[in-house]
Amino acid sequence: MTEQEVTMKRFTRCLLPLLLVFVALSAWAQELPTATPEEVGLSKEGLGQIDATLQQFVDEERVAGVVALIARRGKIAYFETLGMQDVEAGTPMDKDTIFRIFSMTKPITSVAVMMLYEEGRFDLDDPVSKYIPQLGGLEVGVEKNDPDTGETTFTTVPAERDMTIRDLLRHTAGLTYGLFARSKVDQMYLQAGVLGRSDTIGDMVEKLAKLPLKHQPGSIWEYSVACDVLGRLVEVVSGVPFDKFLEKRILKPLDMKDTAFYVPAEKKDRFAAVYTLGKDRKIRPSTSRSSRNFLKPPTFLSGGGGLVSTTADYYRFCQMLLNKGELNAVRLLKPETVELMITDHLGRTPKAPIGVALGMTNNGFGLGFRITKASGQARYGSEGTFSWGGAASTIFWIDPKEEMIGIFMVQISPSNYTCANKFAVLAYEAVND
Repeated sequence: MTEQEVTMKRFTRCLLPLLLVFVALSAWAQELPTATPEEVGLSKEGLGQIDATLQQFVDEERVAGVVALIARRGKIAYFETLGMQDVEAGTPMDKDTIFRIFSMTKPITSVAVMMLYEEGRFDLDDPVSKYIPQLGGLEVGVEKNDPDTGETTFTTVPAERDMTIRDLLRHTAGLTYGLFARSKVDQMYLQAGVLGRSDTIGDMVEKLAKLPLKHQPGSIWEYSVACDVLGRLVEVVSGVPFDKFLEKRILKPLDMKDTAFYVPAEKKDRFAAVYTLGKDRKIRPSTSRSSRNFLKPPTFLSGGGGLVSTTADYYRFCQMLLNKGELNAVRLLKPETVELMITDHLGRTPKAPIGVALGMTNNGFGLGFRITKASGQARYGSEGTFSWGGAASTIFWIDPKEEMIGIFMVQISPSNYTCANKFAVLAYEAVND
């Protein structure tokens, strides 16, 4: 073999992996249905305003970088990246950047629960204790303030009923997070390490069983560890570890290839860095515990906030829901089940103070989503829009009336939705039919 032939062989050997990557990325891009803005009733100029606004956030160092997507009538009309995935490493944001989606895990967990519901494994108004006995017969904490002395007393009373599966799905189980208020029960959650120091979701349930509820079940909407309990319910009812259930029943069928409870080594270079806002409202690298690295398989499979994902992956999940449970000839849920999930299940149930920060003041909550009850009372979205966000400032919304999906991926923790909300408002301003 001549020296030229040897050189060519070496070049081919080096080039082949790059070609394979290019082909894989091209196939990935082609899988997503696209359209021009005009084809789906959006203004090209309006979408251009989104570019300018988001770029201003990047230029002012209020975000490191973003990935934003708008789909309408089943096709993506806007899918853009701006800024950096990792400022310090000099890595630009890309369409396949992997993000910590935190509480955007909750809707995926809720779909898993409803798949088992469709199979007749339980009724929504079954007590959770029927499947997880430790969570039956709990006490409820009661705090009273003496107006004369200013002292607060704490006692417990029996729960009037056990929490139900519906309660878990709509956050009325009487549970809390322990993070957003300073009641005695919140303090007890923190002292017990319910969320931060539980080895597994089964271990978390054991801790909850020893603590009082914060509210009587069904009496108030309180953001809580309910979806983590739902993850444990999936394990108990299905007999399958929670991560394996999600992978087999939801993630693989929807081709959500980058959604998981951790980022494997071969994908590490696609994982976005987390930032926080300083007093000057400019970004700086986050040192918060909530921005843990996610680079090894966890033992705590959090149904409330444990997943990482990409914009394209989450779009597939959202489009499945907008399609009433089906995507690309794969059906996860019946249309009737999706309708049940996106119907308000709160009515006049009062909300805990954290509900104000989470946009719940004038809105409802279904089985896994915030529900927009009236267009004039929401920042954006038609009546019936269902949505949620994550602790690193990511958001999604699905508007059945407009046949519209919006996804905004960023990594700012603690959450700050200023940029995300601006994106959503501009997305609706771009609708021109």
